[in-house]
Amino acid sequence: MGIDDLLRDLAARGGSDLHLLQGLPPKARVHGLLEAMSDEIPDVACLVAPVLEERHRARFDADGETDLAYEVAGVARFRVNVFLHQGGTGAVFRMVPRAIPSLAELNIPGETARFADIRSGLVLVTGPTGSGKTSTIAALLDLINGRDRRHVVTIEDPIEFLHEDRSSTFTQREVGRDTGSFAEALRSAARQDPDLVLVGEMRDQETIRLALTLAEMGMLVFSTLHTNSAGRTIDRIVEVFPDEQQSQVRAMLASCLQGVLSQILCRRIDERGRIPATELLFTSTALRSVIREGAAHKIESMLQGGRAEGMHRMDDSLYRLAQQGLIAGEEAFRKAGDKARFQRFVAGE
Repeated sequence: MGIDDLLRDLAARGGSDLHLLQGLPPKARVHGLLEAMSDEIPDVACLVAPVLEERHRARFDADGETDLAYEVAGVARFRVNVFLHQGGTGAVFRMVPRAIPSLAELNIPGETARFADIRSGLVLVTGPTGSGKTSTIAALLDLINGRDRRHVVTIEDPIEFLHEDRSSTFTQREVGRDTGSFAEALRSAARQDPDLVLVGEMRDQETIRLALTLAEMGMLVFSTLHTNSAGRTIDRIVEVFPDEQQSQVRAMLASCLQGVLSQILCRRIDERGRIPATELLFTSTALRSVIREGAAHKIESMLQGGRAEGMHRMDDSLYRLAQQGLIAGEEAFRKAGDKARFQRFVAGE
């Protein structure tokens, strides 16, 4: 069985990820859980060899891992990570839907669409790996593409969703193929007359500083971070920098941050896939003051006070999903911050 056959099987099962580890049978992640696909134990190195271009092979040989995109005609595109583990080869193929989903199809709060109306500043979509950040940003970009005449520059590693020009014009650049790094691409982005720059991930200090600088210059910047809340997102950005630079970074962030959407995926109680729980924060004069002061702990109360504008906390979203019977009480309890509030769900009340 070849790699394309396994990926077709994954799609037929309604799975999201194919896991391959040397010495083990292939597994599919279906509705958040791993299940065996066969009893056959493939040679993973041989199985993934046709997927690797020369540049991917060189990076894999040098670093022990590489990222790439792969497409099976008529099935889907896949984001791929190939890596070494215990001396053997492993790989994970994540399915990227061929059609770009809407915010509604992703069950993302409708208020999030406000980010598509912004013309400058920084918008962050955060969450753990596999929480749907890329899909949410793709939905926002597709919303813009359908109605606005903007030049959108994306910097990704690898490119996942392909955007066809409609009202907007897209320049999609892949790290390792079209540019050497996120930082290099960001340095040249300002000379490409963009209205919006997507930075696939703010991985390091230089990338974060350049993204903040572009946002301060009047461009709209979308990016992602691996954080689970708005407050933690702000702290994470500041903490990347040495102590003597943190005051300046807070000032930059306060002047340009437009909002944060944090999301995690929860198993639906009907076992028909997963649904996101979210936290949504929009900028305000009060938020800018909080960021400058380094008082991110105050954001919790700001989220509570901003409900009329669509803002909400992660725990509020989890509570609502459990109350509506969309996720199990145990699932909400497990992922909640304030466990006491969710005790009624696991106590059977």
